Amino acid sequence: MANTVTFVSLGPGDPSLITLKGLKQLQEADIIYAPSTQLKSGKVSSRAYDIITSLGIDSAKIKLFNVPMSKNRDLAVNAYQEVSELIYQAHLEGYQIAISAEGDAGFYSSSHYVTEYLKLKNIEVDKIPGIPAFIASGALAHLHIAKQEEELHVVPGILSLAELTDKLNAGHAVVVMKASQCEEVIKAAIKEFPETSFHYFENVGLPTEFYTQDTSTILARSFPYFSLLIIKNEAE
Repeated sequence: MANTVTFVSLGPGDPSLITLKGLKQLQEADIIYAPSTQLKSGKVSSRAYDIITSLGIDSAKIKLFNVPMSKNRDLAVNAYQEVSELIYQAHLEGYQIAISAEGDAGFYSSSHYVTEYLKLKNIEVDKIPGIPAFIASGALAHLHIAKQEEELHVVPGILSLAELTDKLNAGHAVVVMKASQCEEVIKAAIKEFPETSFHYFENVGLPTEFYTQDTSTILARSFPYFSLLIIKNEAE
């Protein structure tokens, strides 16, 4: 079998939501690279590692690479450059390589750092799609995220209150990814749009998943990194 470099999308957290194609790629890979982060306690945490090993994949094939959770993106970019070089060397040695990505590797994923680096080395990178967190969130809340002619706007958590207001006034459904980056904007919008439905999610697909559309609960909550909202103009 020819050696390949493939991003395998793991889905939002529930191991059973990986595709059959993604699972097959993990099983056949010689090396699986998985992102991890070092917590303040010094412990190394990797959601990707937990998902992969729960699927029965041999942990000896998994190589963790640390991605600092910092607002200084230069640290993360450096980490991706370092692992890209390791992947490049392993590819030259003939290994079949899988690189894990939570959610979907082509949707608000840091996989593009590795992809662009390997392209410069003339290494083609394949991607196996997966379920994004907001799709799993909609299923959890029994939501029809977008109906008929309704527009769906998926935005990162760097939007302003004015930008969000414009979208809601235009009647669009809005998904806010990484809501912790705009917590105050979301809370201000809740007060400004009392008739709008704010569906709030944390850690969807994990045992710690949390969902509420009670605005008082959302206002009192501190948003963690893995949080998102689906905002709809009409009550569900």
